[in-house]
Parts: sequence; C-alpha cells; structure tokens
Amino acid sequence: MRIVIIEDEQHTADDLAETILKVEAKAQIMASIRSVKEAVSYFQTNEKPDLIFCDIQLGDGLSFEIFNKIAVSSPVIFCTAYDEYALKAFKANGIDYILKPFTINTIRESLKKYRDLSNSFVHNTPSYKTILELLEGRRNQKQVSVLVYHKDNIIPVKMDDIALFYIESEITHLFTFHQKEYTINKSLEELEKITASDFYRANRQFLINRKAIANASQYFSRKLSVNLNLPFNEKILVSKEKSSDFLNWLSGS
Repeated sequence: MRIVIIEDEQHTADDLAETILKVEAKAQIMASIRSVKEAVSYFQTNEKPDLIFCDIQLGDGLSFEIFNKIAVSSPVIFCTAYDEYALKAFKANGIDYILKPFTINTIRESLKKYRDLSNSFVHNTPSYKTILELLEGRRNQKQVSVLVYHKDNIIPVKMDDIALFYIESEITHLFTFHQKEYTINKSLEELEKITASDFYRANRQFLINRKAIANASQYFSRKLSVNLNLPFNEKILVSKEKSSDFLNWLSGS
C-alpha cells in the first residue's frame, strides 16, 4: 500500500506516518507534503499513490484546492477538526475522515474502510468542489472565544472583546478593549484560521480586530500606519504590498 501524507505540521505528519506503519507494516510512505503548491507539483510528476491522508487546512489554503487544480483519482482520508456538520459532506461523497487527535484505533478503522471500499473509489471520483464551498463558508465563521492563561487560571475570552493579538519575545499575547492583556497558547497563524474576516494580519507581529481601528495614515515608503481607538504603545505598520488588500478589508470589501 503506497501512501502520501499531506500535513503542514511536521510532528503531526511524522506521528501519522509512524501510526500507519504500526497498523500496516507493509505500507510505504511515498511522500510527506506540507502545502497545496507542493502537492500539486508532486502529483503532476509522480506516480499516483494507493491512498492519501490529507489535512484540510494547510498553510497556503484548503487542501481541496489541490483536487480542483489537478485530477487525483486516489482515495483520500481526511484528517480534520471540523464538526459533524462539515463531516456530512465527506460521508455523502464516500470519503473517510479522522478527527484530530487521531489514535491507532481510528487509523486502523480508516485503513479497513479503505480496503473494503477500494473498488468503489476507483470508479467514483468524489466531488471536492461541493466540499470546498461548504468549508469555505465554515472557515468564515469565527470562533466564539479563546482560552488564555493567567497565573494558575485558564480563562475564556470572547472574540468580540479582543482588540488585537500580537507577538512579543516569541510569545503570543492578546489585548482586550478593556485594556487587559493575556498570553495565549496559539500562534498567529492558528489564530488567523479561527478569527475569520473580523481580524486582519497586518504583519508578522499583529492580528487586528476591525473594531479596534480608528484610522490608517500614510507612512514612509508607501506603508500604512494603523492607529487604534484604544491606548496601545506599539506602532503597527502595513507594508506597501499589503496596503491595497488591507484597505479593501477595512472598508468591508
């Protein structure tokens, strides 16, 4: 059984490969791919695998974009954190899924399903376009709150109460409209995925709530300086390359 893994978190990919080999010792992991772009290139130039294990959200987009850009007939087992509403789409298209965090038992059951349904996968290519449209809609639904750490307590903070997230000394912080500051155990990349369109990634350091922005002004080298409607000492800049995109987002376009 030749398998390709598409997963942007290396430790998760390694763990998945190790678990697959525990269940199916004769399996061959042909490749471990980390992005949509890399996957498209791989499938254009390499022999198709018997089976693909695929994360849904990759660093450069949803993995369904791979299957819209290039014809891939191999069956896919999706690794996802989406709830039952989204998973109904997988069932309707005859695709198996694994809810993260996966276990050796879930991998075993998925491989069993692959063997049982291998013939039907060959003759029925699933419609990824429908699933992509569904998940694009769900990706734009923001998470209600996030968990933060304060002394020995874990506190839920509503997303609507958060003015911005920022990185300082390699630690992620959030700053609320009530001028409270907390640390959070997530990267800005992870937070981008759950904040939807209400927040904008100004640069590597800042992810800002639209409601926290008073205005933007011209800065050196055609950059923009973002001015907040609450006290915050750090200067927030948007590069000239992102200025147009930022202004479209700020206007709600």
